[in-house]
Amino acid sequence: MRTLLVADIHGNLAALEAVLAVPHDALICLGDLVGCGPEPGECVRRIRAEAVVTVQGNHDYLIAAREAPVGPEPFRTLARATAPIAYRELGPEELAYLGGLPQRAWVQRGVYRCFCVHATPADPLYRAVGPDPAAWARELVGLNAGLVLVGHTHRQFDLRTGGRRVVNPGSVGLPLDGDARAAYALLEHGRVTLGRVPYPVERTIEALRRATLPPTVVNGLAAWLREGRAPPWPLAA
Repeated sequence: MRTLLVADIHGNLAALEAVLAVPHDALICLGDLVGCGPEPGECVRRIRAEAVVTVQGNHDYLIAAREAPVGPEPFRTLARATAPIAYRELGPEELAYLGGLPQRAWVQRGVYRCFCVHATPADPLYRAVGPDPAAWARELVGLNAGLVLVGHTHRQFDLRTGGRRVVNPGSVGLPLDGDARAAYALLEHGRVTLGRVPYPVERTIEALRRATLPPTVVNGLAAWLREGRAPPWPLAA
């Protein structure tokens, strides 16, 4: 059984399609289907149709609740500017789907009892913890899981701490590690493989242009998509 792990799609349909082309038998999504990207509607529909488990990310929550984006720049400004795209593309049922996603989920995959969350067990939406075994040891106190699956940081990692394993597949749609390719992970027979796949970045940028967004938003997201890292902010128009 090959389980494909994805996170942080952020409305980037071209990147999602490239990752979903990786051969797999099951799909787990670790949140942030929407926010900052030009095609959130189809991304939500694909994940809703295919994933066996999906947990809610902070951008999913904010869009469903119609709350203003929070967090660091440039995420805050870009999410605020692109939120109207989600409200154009998502109907009431799809918004209810995002709002009703669980913030934590358990699933058995082979030898592993997996705990799935977007950010951390104690703060499922917002706390960002990178590939730091000591920090994760503190986060996992009292959690009875062999494998913890997380997203949120937009950086891939696979680490072990205190006899447990923490895997972040990285970001499908907005990588932050300097590699512009779409990121994912595969879980098969107890083995985890971190992967990257190229996708037509310019197709996503053209979709942003068609959305009639402010030039600074398009330019900022275009730079991010091409470079695999957030641009200096704010950008000049």
